[in-house]
Amino acid sequence: MTQTAAPKLLFRLIRAADWQAAAAAGAFTGSETDRADGFIHLSTADQVAGTAARWYPGLDDLMVLTVDRDALKSPVKMEASTKGNLYPHLYGPLPLEAVMAADAVPRDADGDYRFPDGLGVDGFI
Repeated sequence: MTQTAAPKLLFRLIRAADWQAAAAAGAFTGSETDRADGFIHLSTADQVAGTAARWYPGLDDLMVLTVDRDALKSPVKMEASTKGNLYPHLYGPLPLEAVMAADAVPRDADGDYRFPDGLGVDGFI
């Protein structure tokens, strides 16, 4: 299988308290699931809404981090999920200097997440 390069902009969904802890520590070292898997799970712009719906349903404190791939010090690999879709995986910590924006992801009256303007997620702007 041909390795696809990760896009320049990547996204990480994170709870507000976890982001505050990462900001205080100077880097995000991953969730319990990330640490168990050996990498930090990221999403592309096309994937982030689906990731939010599947893995973070109903949260009122969800945030999205916009990550500059070129500012990462550790490798990012596009790897297949169990359904075969390629997702970006960061093999090392996510340093604060790679985070271009940290935005709240509110929910609308129907409970659906609404991503910030400019994120580039189709159907959510």
